[in-house]
Amino acid sequence: MNYIVGLILAFATLPAFASDTAQDCENAMSTMEINQCAQLELETAEAEMHRYLVAALNRNEADDALVESIQQAQELWEGYRQAHCDAVYTQWRDGTIRGVMSLSCKKQLTQARTHTLWESFLVTMEGESLLPEPEQ
Repeated sequence: MNYIVGLILAFATLPAFASDTAQDCENAMSTMEINQCAQLELETAEAEMHRYLVAALNRNEADDALVESIQQAQELWEGYRQAHCDAVYTQWRDGTIRGVMSLSCKKQLTQARTHTLWESFLVTMEGESLLPEPEQ
């Protein structure tokens, strides 16, 4: 599955940190530091979501129609997340908090999507799961 290989390669190359130095997020004070930490949290949530997405696609790889449906749903969800969090950014556009509010919105929706992927495609009728239940 070329899609799965592409996802794995894309997220394997994500930077572990927004800069070359480790960010002390427990003591972030400036807007830039807070935004960098929020970006790191988002990247972690996105990597986790893609791990669950890849597992869902792999689990259902014999069903081309389902794989295509999952991929289409993911693409549409990504558009929704962008539009919704853009609206959050617009709501806070006059303040320095706008960046972290938008990033937090994306993180929250990403965690919810990860849970939805898990619940919809990785839990069997018997309640068994290929991956642990993700946090929401």
